Amino acid sequence: MAAVSYFKSAQRLITGLNASSELIVQMQRLGIRNPLLVTDTGVRQSGTLDPLITKINSALNNTDLNIFDAVPPEPEVAVVQQCTDIFNRGNHDGVIAIGGGSAMDIAKCVAVFAEGAKQQAVKIHDFFGENKVPARTIPLICMPTTAGTGSEVTNIAILADTENQVKKGIVSDYLLPDVAIVAPELTVSCPRSVTAASGVDALVHAIEAYISNFASPVTDALAIKAMHMIYHALPKAYAKPDNLEAREDMATGSLLAGLAFGNAGVGAVHALAYPLGGRYHLAHGVSNALMLPYVMEWNKLACPERFRDIAHQFGLDSKDYTDIEAADWVIAQLHQLCTDVHIPKGLSSFDIPQDALPQLAAEAVKVERLLRNNPRTLSENDILAIYQAAY
Repeated sequence: MAAVSYFKSAQRLITGLNASSELIVQMQRLGIRNPLLVTDTGVRQSGTLDPLITKINSALNNTDLNIFDAVPPEPEVAVVQQCTDIFNRGNHDGVIAIGGGSAMDIAKCVAVFAEGAKQQAVKIHDFFGENKVPARTIPLICMPTTAGTGSEVTNIAILADTENQVKKGIVSDYLLPDVAIVAPELTVSCPRSVTAASGVDALVHAIEAYISNFASPVTDALAIKAMHMIYHALPKAYAKPDNLEAREDMATGSLLAGLAFGNAGVGAVHALAYPLGGRYHLAHGVSNALMLPYVMEWNKLACPERFRDIAHQFGLDSKDYTDIEAADWVIAQLHQLCTDVHIPKGLSSFDIPQDALPQLAAEAVKVERLLRNNPRTLSENDILAIYQAAY
C-alpha cells in the first residue's frame, strides 16, 4: 500500500506556446504595480525580455521598469542581499523572475527575505535548512528561459556558501511561486551549452524522482512522461535550437520533472554534484551530468525493475532482457546522450585534482537531506569510489 504523500507546486501553472502573453493578466490578478524583474545578463542581452518589458511598461504606464540582471550562473548569498536591497529601496510590491534556475532561486529568496531584511529581523543564513522560512507576503511570478531546473514549481532555492565552499539549500513551501509560466518561446535563445546542461539536469530530476525512496504513484507518472519527452527531445533541441516542437517538449518535460522531484526528491547524483559546484564552481547541470551514469551504476542493484521502466521510455523493447541488462543499457544510453550534447567526460576534464576526491566525498556524505532519498545507502567510501569512477 502506498504511503500518504503530499503534492506541492506553484499555486497557478500556465503552460504552452505563447504562454508568456499571460504575464500581464497574472500581474494584475496579484496586484503587482511596481515589480522588480530578476534575470541575468545573458538573458537580457539575448533580446528575450524586450517584448515582455514593453508589455509591462505599457500595462503599468511606466517607462522605467527596474531590472536586476546581476545574477551569476551559481549565485551566492551576497547576491540575495544585493537584490533585496534594490527591492526594498525601490518600494517594489512583487518579484518577477525571467531566467534560468539561478535567477528564479534568487527571486524566490528575495520574496521570502525582503520583508524581514527591511525590519533587520533576519539574515538569509537563518533560512538555510528545512522549514525555516516564517512566511511570505510578496507576490512571486517565475518564468523559466531554460528547460532544466524546474525551480518554477519547487520549494527549494540553492545558494553557494563561499566561506565554506559548499552549496546550501533553503527548503520551504513559501518558496513556491504564486504563478509559474512555462513558455517554450522563451527558451529559443538559450545557448547550446546551456540547453545541453539544463536538459540533462532535467533528465536527472526525472530519473532520481522515479527511483526515490519517496516516490508516489503521482510522481511516478510525472517522472515517466518527463523521461520520455526529455530523452527524445534534447538531441533535437540541441541540434536545431529553433525547433519549437522540440523546445516545447523540453519545456514540458522539464516542468513535469520539476513537479516529480519537487515532491519525491532527488538523490545521490545531486548530493555528489553539490561539492563540485561549491568548491570548483561547476555549473549545476554539468555537475549532475558528470555524476549521473556513475551514480546510476551503483543504484541499479537497489531497484533494477525501475531501470527496466526507464529503458522502456528510452526506447528499448526490454522483454528479452533481464532487469540488470536493461539497467546496463540505460546507463550506456546516459553516457551516449552526454556525449551527443558535448558535455565533457570525467572530473579530470575540469582540472579537479585526483587528491581532492576524498574531501569531496567527505562533503557529499553530509548532504543527508538528499541521500535519504536515494534507493541505495551510500557510505563515504562508496561515494569516494563513485568519484573515482567518474574521474
